Amino acid sequence: MATREIAGKTVQVNDEGFMTNPKEWDKDIAVSIAHEEGIADLTPAHWKVIDFCRQDAGADGKAPTLRRITTVTGVSTKDMFALFPKGPAKKVAKISGLGKPEGCV
Repeated sequence: MATREIAGKTVQVNDEGFMTNPKEWDKDIAVSIAHEEGIADLTPAHWKVIDFCRQDAGADGKAPTLRRITTVTGVSTKDMFALFPKGPAKKVAKISGLGKPEGCV
């Protein structure tokens, strides 16, 4: 397994750059990955989705699908694309320190 440094911490990642150990994640890492993904600032709306994804993933680290995120959080698909442009489920999973959502290309 590969490692890389994010926000001054060495973390395990897969070949696509997704963290493989959700326990290594923290909010500084989220901010750093968000910057890499083109999101300048994480607003309370971003954190609502990130926090939900972290909680929903539980111990297995599997990221929820876009449909699950929008259904449970009440954040519309349109708003998800505004918050996390160009593939919101995949992007929020990466920022949340979770594996790539099932069904994402």
